[in-house]
Amino acid sequence: MFRLLPVCKDGIIFKHLSTSGRFLIRFFGGSRICKLSNDADQRSREINFELLFKACTKPEDAKCVHALLIVAGRAQSTFVSTRLINIYAYLGNVSLSRETFDQVPNKDAYTWNSMLSGYVRNRCFSEAMKCAFEMLSRVDVRPDFHTFPSVLKACYTLLDGERLHCWVLKLGFEWDVFVAASLLHMYCRFGFAGRAYTIFKDMPSRDTGCWNSMISGFLQNGNAKEALSILDDMILEGICLDSVTAATILSICAHLNDIIRGMLVHLYVIKYGLEYNLFVSNALINMYAKFQELKCAQSVFDLMHVRDTVSWNSIIAAYEQNDHPHIAIKYFLQMQSNKIKPDSLTLVSLSSCAAQTRDLSCSKSVHGFIMRRCWVTKDTVIGNAVVDMYAKLGIIDSAHKVFEELPCKDVISWNTLITGYAQNGFASEAIEVYRMMKGRDVKPNKGTWVSILPAYAHLGALRDGMRIHGQVLKENLELEVFVGTCLIDLYGKCGRLSEAVTLFYQVPRETSVPWNAIISCHGLHGLGETSLKLFGDMLEEGVKPDHVTFLSLLNACSHAGLVDQGKWCFHVMQQECGIRPTLKHYGCMVDMFGRAGLLETAYSFIESMPLRPDASIWGALLGACRIHGNVEMGRKASNRLIEMNSEDVGHYVLMSNLYANFGRWEGVDEVRTLARDRGLWKTPGWSSIELDNRVEVFYMGSQHQPQYEEIQKELAILNAKMKGLGYTPDLRFVLQDVEDDEKEHVLSNHSERLAIMFGILNTPPKTCIRIYKNLRVCGDCHSVTKFISKLTEREIIVRDSNRFHHFKDGICSCGDYW
Repeated sequence: MFRLLPVCKDGIIFKHLSTSGRFLIRFFGGSRICKLSNDADQRSREINFELLFKACTKPEDAKCVHALLIVAGRAQSTFVSTRLINIYAYLGNVSLSRETFDQVPNKDAYTWNSMLSGYVRNRCFSEAMKCAFEMLSRVDVRPDFHTFPSVLKACYTLLDGERLHCWVLKLGFEWDVFVAASLLHMYCRFGFAGRAYTIFKDMPSRDTGCWNSMISGFLQNGNAKEALSILDDMILEGICLDSVTAATILSICAHLNDIIRGMLVHLYVIKYGLEYNLFVSNALINMYAKFQELKCAQSVFDLMHVRDTVSWNSIIAAYEQNDHPHIAIKYFLQMQSNKIKPDSLTLVSLSSCAAQTRDLSCSKSVHGFIMRRCWVTKDTVIGNAVVDMYAKLGIIDSAHKVFEELPCKDVISWNTLITGYAQNGFASEAIEVYRMMKGRDVKPNKGTWVSILPAYAHLGALRDGMRIHGQVLKENLELEVFVGTCLIDLYGKCGRLSEAVTLFYQVPRETSVPWNAIISCHGLHGLGETSLKLFGDMLEEGVKPDHVTFLSLLNACSHAGLVDQGKWCFHVMQQECGIRPTLKHYGCMVDMFGRAGLLETAYSFIESMPLRPDASIWGALLGACRIHGNVEMGRKASNRLIEMNSEDVGHYVLMSNLYANFGRWEGVDEVRTLARDRGLWKTPGWSSIELDNRVEVFYMGSQHQPQYEEIQKELAILNAKMKGLGYTPDLRFVLQDVEDDEKEHVLSNHSERLAIMFGILNTPPKTCIRIYKNLRVCGDCHSVTKFISKLTEREIIVRDSNRFHHFKDGICSCGDYW
């Protein structure tokens, strides 16, 4: 090491020290350093090593000082060597720290503690644990109360922590406040808040840090109410809240939806002068954002004297999470102009804002901003946000492309893509991605179940959904509110309403989420009165409804023909709950009026809307015109859709069918030509039935089915029996310009009839048959299914694109209103 030190005629010149180091040596050491005599003791007295230690700003400085110490004969000193161990560790070179440690002949507790602290500071946790147990196994050194606080942070497993706890008890350090606080932290980190609380209660004295640790520990382990109980005890003992306490309690208030307590904490913060604390201000913004009190959040932000990245992220997220994406983007631009560097959370909020604006160019700009900094490949969180952004925009191909480019795909990456496919109507693709995920040995979590269960519900794949339910039970997640809600939705949409109700009464019902699901399920089954009763129960239990609640209620009223009750719900939503209707709510109202035959009322309602009607609004009116045969009103709705350049092929199919019902085949040709010119093609109708763990899918006239001939033979027999009971084919539902005999043949080949007959042939007598159809069931098939249920003495449950039909004894649950 001496060779690294250049020599001149005056002695050693420390060129290898940093600028600050050289200045200090020259200023304080003077010429004495440059005129080292042969007397080592005299040199060591003249050099102020304490100043040299303080001057070290990089490992090279420390090396030079280390060499000087060796020359001066001071390197063997335990105290000096320990200072070197600390300096090397502080400067990030833990290997040199360890080498120095190994050369110390007589290591005391201070030396060992310094080495342990160096490992922990540099996140070398496994080495820290090895060093700790090496120290504990020696007889020539005794750990002190400084040993355990640092090493307890390094515990990688609960077993290591318990072993150290035993040593604490053996050595009698459990009464030391810092050691006890470290044990408390350790147990909370591993999810054992109960053990931490036992230690906390036994502590002879507690400082504010201990109280904060216990409050934070309960919060991190999902026991927010227990955390508030600790706060009450803290106040009773006269301990003042500091900034950490206040920030933690504010996050608990947000978690528990307790705005009153949150505002009381805010008053306390103002009273004791904590309102300008950066940590507290950020927590206040987040809390008010959770309660949708954006003016309060904005006021806190405006009063901040100092703002860091977290502050800007908080105000951006506040507006993003409350559906104000343009304001959030404005604050992002201000953040940029203030030279504040965005982090991953900034980009996650920004990606969500771009998706909310539905602005493709804005989304591409965000993606470009991220790509220029290579953040997609460097940060999986940001990559996941971009996948989610494209999925929410409906550009699922781009979402999949970004997903494939991610170098490291975590479980959230897979969940995001599964959700993207499911929410865009690609349930089969979502299930395929889920299978790929299992093939890559990625362990699913509750987010995975919440992502995949809606896909199974959409396809009516009850058997696969029940397998997921089994896995959920194994992991004890069935009472988790979001997983439980998805299971309610699955069973409800697969025709198992009783199972859905049973699950509903098992999951926590403090939020609107499970209530919305069960109300929606009853609405799908045409049980509008039950949906309204559930809404009343929801209000009685003090649960606040949201916009999804009223969307479910309006749908239920629409399917059940409850026009007056639907109008009441629309009024309550606005006047009593202060919820502003969206286009989806207006669409439900139009659909409700239209189904009830109140076409003029529906048209007037559209004309009086404060929002500009979109294609879904006019599409709902067009569907009602199709049901009630009003060609002129249908033409008005169709013209508006054409003006909007609607790319929903279903709207063109509705208009074509409306013309076909009245034999206006020239209108049919005109509409179909227009759709083809725009590159739109009708979705083929299909019906499916699940038997023996296998899903059979039938299309119009599925002659590829092995039992096709047998199905046709049995259908002919049933057809003859039905005619004997008064059945007459309704040829209006054949939308082709062919002869009547051919029309009757076309009707008999509809996919739902083939699926029902397949079920009859392959199940025991009187067994319930469940059919899923991707389009609205036609009127003639509806009549035929009623006859079949009576002749075969079976219950037949058909789920079409709108609702459920329960056929039994020749009667349908919809009352012929659908």
